Amino acid sequence: MEIRPQAVAIPKETDQLEQGKYGPVYPRTPACYGFTIIAKVKPGRAEAIRAHGRTLAGALEGDPHLLAPLKLHYLRWVLFDDDTRFMYQGIFDTDFDKYTEDAVALFSRAGVSTAFENLEGFPEDWRTNPEAFVRFVRAHHCPSFLEYGEYPYVTSDEIKKALRIKNALSEILDQMQ
Repeated sequence: MEIRPQAVAIPKETDQLEQGKYGPVYPRTPACYGFTIIAKVKPGRAEAIRAHGRTLAGALEGDPHLLAPLKLHYLRWVLFDDDTRFMYQGIFDTDFDKYTEDAVALFSRAGVSTAFENLEGFPEDWRTNPEAFVRFVRAHHCPSFLEYGEYPYVTSDEIKKALRIKNALSEILDQMQ
């Protein structure tokens, strides 16, 4: 099996895209699915966002599979413009509708807050009103116009499986020496 890096240009117009429960479903790309959100931080709340990042990192130390239902590859949070704006980037294996519904369910079930609560315009009733959560995300989504994958269309589960196989083969080879 040859793995060939691929890129795809994503059109600006969304009217030709399939419509999901909450709007256009952006196509799966060589980087899988994902979105970027850019929003204004509530005045004085940048440190709360950083603290939330530390809390999430600590929670993942305690339970490395905490975010597993989201099928994430990567997650990146950035504060910029003197801590007045926040960028959230996520790359994952499910489409937008499923990711957002799973995120609301996961955080609601765990009884944890989201860093988004520190952003202007984020709905206070997000736990019981997933549609409001989705409207916020859609309103602040900045679609990419190019996505590239060094190992295109590979899911996080496939990557983890390949790494487990690699480790098992390494152990077998080590035992043979």
